[in-house]
Amino acid sequence: MDKNKKDKFSEIDSDKDGVISEEEFEKVADEFSDEEEGIRKEELNWFMRMITLGDRFDPRDFYDRLKKSTVEFLVIFSGILLSFYVEQSWTVSEGRADRIQNLESLTAEVDEMITYTDGRIEEMKWVSETFKKQYERWDDDDPLVFVEFIEDADGDGKLGPPNDDFHVPMSIYLNRDPFDPPRATYDAIKLDGTFRLLDSKVARKMTDVYDGTDLKYLIENTDKLEQGFIDRVQDRIYNKWIKDLDFVDLDRTDFWVNNRKYIQNDKLLKYNLFKRIDLWDYQVIEQLEGYKKELLEGKSLLDSVIEVRNSEIEIIYWIINSKE
Repeated sequence: MDKNKKDKFSEIDSDKDGVISEEEFEKVADEFSDEEEGIRKEELNWFMRMITLGDRFDPRDFYDRLKKSTVEFLVIFSGILLSFYVEQSWTVSEGRADRIQNLESLTAEVDEMITYTDGRIEEMKWVSETFKKQYERWDDDDPLVFVEFIEDADGDGKLGPPNDDFHVPMSIYLNRDPFDPPRATYDAIKLDGTFRLLDSKVARKMTDVYDGTDLKYLIENTDKLEQGFIDRVQDRIYNKWIKDLDFVDLDRTDFWVNNRKYIQNDKLLKYNLFKRIDLWDYQVIEQLEGYKKELLEGKSLLDSVIEVRNSEIEIIYWIINSKE
């Protein structure tokens, strides 16, 4: 028996007979109970009494329970954080897929804009050439100076009536067609975060394509400036022609034939035509060609971004193997 145990035994064996009697055991039972079960609640301060369950406080048991509760809390808290992370990652992944689809839709719209711009370039070149011919013939002494014949109008290779046709270019002079490329996709996605998939260079290019200064000038030239030329001719018709002529009907060929000398002598109309041709040749057509070049550059940049995004491998919610 070691010394500590021997001392304890001697302390309990009060009559020193070498045997612990029932009376001697009961005498020290409460003391042993206190040592084994902790400190009585009455002996604790107010804070410890608040957190003590039962009649006694056992520090070792308290710390064991604290460690267990801490582990349980960390497990539950980590599970909650993980669920939030998975949900957020799913949302980000789904949003990323939507934005890639938006980029593909935007690329398709830019293709439409290129086709639209090509058509407008061809149209403006035809309009300019047609009215330049009219301007060059303006002073000809010809009853049909305002009438243009179209050989083989039906395209069957045969000439002469009824295969030929004619029209009066000046009869459509009051028409205009403002430049208005499609932009519905861009307007729909420009605020939804799609452009966060683009680097600054591509984002700036797409902003120039859809909202750039060059485009605004082009729209203004084919809208307000063209309308200005038209308004001045209409004012001329309302304020002078209808007073001087028996009838005014720009859609009728005989009007241009019967009144051709009067119209030829209208210097304001001729000058208006000259300035409008100048607008078409040296501003509108050049701006259209420049805008087409910008569209092609933007399309190329978008294609490169989509190629990079499509090359990425998505495992659950993580993106790897990017070409960037």
